This record gives sequence, C-alpha cells and structure tokens, in this order.
Amino acid sequence: MTALTRTQRPNILFGYDGTEENEPALSWAAEESRLRELDLIVCHCWHWPYPPGYADAGVEATVQRAGENLLREGARRARDLGAGGKVSTLLRREPVTETLVHESDDAELIVVGSHERYQLLDGSTAVQLPARTRRPVIAVRGAGGRRGLIVAGVDGSAGADAALGFAIEEAALRGSDLRVVYGAWEPGAVPEADLPLFTDKSKLFETRAAMLDKAVQPWRQRYPTVAVRVSLLLERPREALLAAAAEADLLVVGDRGTGSLDPLLLGATSSTMLHHAPCAVAIVPQPRQVT
Repeated sequence: MTALTRTQRPNILFGYDGTEENEPALSWAAEESRLRELDLIVCHCWHWPYPPGYADAGVEATVQRAGENLLREGARRARDLGAGGKVSTLLRREPVTETLVHESDDAELIVVGSHERYQLLDGSTAVQLPARTRRPVIAVRGAGGRRGLIVAGVDGSAGADAALGFAIEEAALRGSDLRVVYGAWEPGAVPEADLPLFTDKSKLFETRAAMLDKAVQPWRQRYPTVAVRVSLLLERPREALLAAAAEADLLVVGDRGTGSLDPLLLGATSSTMLHHAPCAVAIVPQPRQVT
C-alpha cells in the first residue's frame, strides 16, 4: 500500500441500513477504513412509521432499540471485514441525507449504498448527498469481482482536478491502475471563444491533449508507482465515461464540471454516472473558493 501525501480527516462515515443491498457498501467502507488507517463510523437513521405528529413513547423506544441492534450487527460485520481503526456507531432519526451532511465535518469521505443502475430514484440518498456535502461520496452498487482499474473523468475544471487527485489516491491505496478519460466533444459546455475548435477536430484534439497532459502530469509525479493511462476521446463525456466504467471497480468524477448550474444540484454528467454506471461511483466536490 502506498502512503498518501497529505493529511486526512480522522474517519470514514458510512450510511448503514442493514439490507442485503447495503452489504457491498459495508465492505467498501470497511476497506476504506483499513487502507486509509482511519476510524469508521457506522450511521443508521431510524424511520418513524407513523404520520407526523403521532406520539407513542413505547413504539418509539422499540424502534430505537431495533436501530441499536441493527447498528451493533453492522459494527460487528465491519470489524469482521477488516475495518482498520476504531469502529463506532451513530443512531439518528431520519432524514438520512441531512444527518450524513451534518455528521460529515470530520469525515475523509462518505460511503453509501446505491440501487442498481436504471433503478436509482432522484430522491435517493446516493443522488441527494453528493449535491449537499463538501466531502467525497462513494455510492456503491453490486458486488462484482475486482478488476484492478479506477477511471477518472476530467474536463479541465477545478472540480475535475479534485476528482483526479482522489482517483489517483484510491489507485495508490488499492494497487490499481488508473485510466484518465476526457470526453472532449462538449460544445455546449465551453466558453464562446472555444467554439471554433469544434469545426477543426485536429486542432481540438491538439488543444485538449495539451490540457489533459497539464492536468495529469503533477499527479503522475506525486504518485509515480501508479500506472496511469490517458484517453482523449472526441466523444461526449457521458458516453466516454460509461464505456470506460464497464471495466472499472470505481468511476470518479467531479460534482459539477465546467457547466454553470444551481449549486444545490449535481452536474448533468455526474448525475448520469450515478444513475447508469455499472460500478461504484465517487463524486468529488470542487475545492472551496477563498474570498
């Protein structure tokens, strides 16, 4: 395992619901804890099954006890799976997304489960959480065999550079290869001054290749043991990334890219990856701007 070149926050935060669908995410969270040598917080938000305003202290105590029992089992499973540091539990009442955002200040990253692709609802935690937190979120689906490849999507933005940094860290920790993908056919998301490039594919390729090399080179120097392959494609970003993700364990993208969108919403590409990528997806927020 390669040591990281920066200081980390003290824990991994994991949203746990005890379902079979959540098991791959539990395994992933335990592995992140072990690889990063960080504590793991297993968080469960219990659901009140009655209409708002209905009060029953006995039922509430029963529901809370069920949540405590579920958390104990989740913590035991995490330890059995090899979580690296201290495993602690956190029980809160819904809503889940608000709880994870509130508890994420000390989290290096947040891990949550995700429905299978094409089945993910817009209101689900895996979709809402990355738009609201300032920490990286890994949404884990399925439990396919390890392929040893991480894919990072870049587009020249500050958010993409943050995603690239996260991706190469993950590759270093896991002993995986890294493929950096730039789907450069994006005329609807570039400054007006760049539009003439899309009438000359050779010039577009040359310009974007220089941009890609400039983005990747510092990270190659920082993590020289990671095998990095770059792919510059004159395709739309979504198509290029989905094709690459078919071979990956993890796809890493920024939260908004070059588009100018409502800050409370994910960008179109990152949202598409959450809904349609066949592997785990990490959404990495843009660095905070200092004013």
